Amino acid sequence: RAGGALLEDSHDYPEAKSYAVSEDADADVDAALAQASENGKRVLLVMGANWCHDSRALAGWLGTPRFEAMIDEKYELVFVNVGTPQTDDGYNLDIARRFGVDDLPGTPNVLVLTADGKLVNGDTATTWRDAASREEDAIFEELDTLASIGS
Repeated sequence: RAGGALLEDSHDYPEAKSYAVSEDADADVDAALAQASENGKRVLLVMGANWCHDSRALAGWLGTPRFEAMIDEKYELVFVNVGTPQTDDGYNLDIARRFGVDDLPGTPNVLVLTADGKLVNGDTATTWRDAASREEDAIFEELDTLASIGS
């Protein structure tokens, strides 16, 4: 999960202070898939970056009690830092390609995966670049729906 305390600022969303950076993002994703398989959950794979206020906003929402309760029940959550893929300075992009997402036009990206690695939301995975301006309820409802769609 995103680390650190929430920042209080002049916006309408909670903002994570830092976005988790892993030494081995592939292993983190594999562990989340294995855990999801054991627990009958989906994987919520959030691909974003520390520099991006939309990534930090989404991570902030996901760290609130309301979202944590839904995520604990329905998802294994994993954050992957992707740098700046829109300027060809990205990394861990092979993880997105592994699940059929060939281009990350910005950050964040939200991939919802079944426990066997099937991408559930291919049509919306790369549409989260406005996460900071989305309403809390809209984010919650979309993630809640994606947790069970096609099950």
